[in-house]
Amino acid sequence: MAILKIARLGHPVLLQRAEPVPDPTAPAMRRLVTDMAETMLDANGLGLAAPQVHVPLRVFVMRDGKRVFALFNPEITPLTEAREPAWEGCLSIPGLRGEVTRPTRIAWRGLDAEGAAVSGEADGLAARVMQHEFDHLEGMLYPMRMEDLSRLGFVEELSRFLAKPTVADVKEEAP
Repeated sequence: MAILKIARLGHPVLLQRAEPVPDPTAPAMRRLVTDMAETMLDANGLGLAAPQVHVPLRVFVMRDGKRVFALFNPEITPLTEAREPAWEGCLSIPGLRGEVTRPTRIAWRGLDAEGAAVSGEADGLAARVMQHEFDHLEGMLYPMRMEDLSRLGFVEELSRFLAKPTVADVKEEAP
């Protein structure tokens, strides 16, 4: 088990489409998934895609409650036209957050670490994390999905700005 180096914004591996994994059960893939999970947990992430650790293969790991699971060669399909904006961050873009609009409910399928076909549906945070990690496999980073770059900022600045009451807030609270 090892903590892997995370590729940061600007590295070409993050902008290329990842290649399919021919055998998820191969020893090298087991080591990769174990190391990715350890790296993600160490960095306090919710998900991590192989390109983020300089490996251009179609696999990501993500938290599911207290467990971490891997999904190889994933496919994702929106199940609704409903889309919702939410703030996202990325281990490859440390210190920044941006508001990204994504489908609220998805279907997913792929292979698990044993090579078995798995599928399911996700909504809420799980759907958002899966879409975010899938984007990495397509060579896309969350700022590329943003509709309004004025909604991108450093965490420290955003926390001050978003916590600060506006004039409208003050008027609403007045007796």
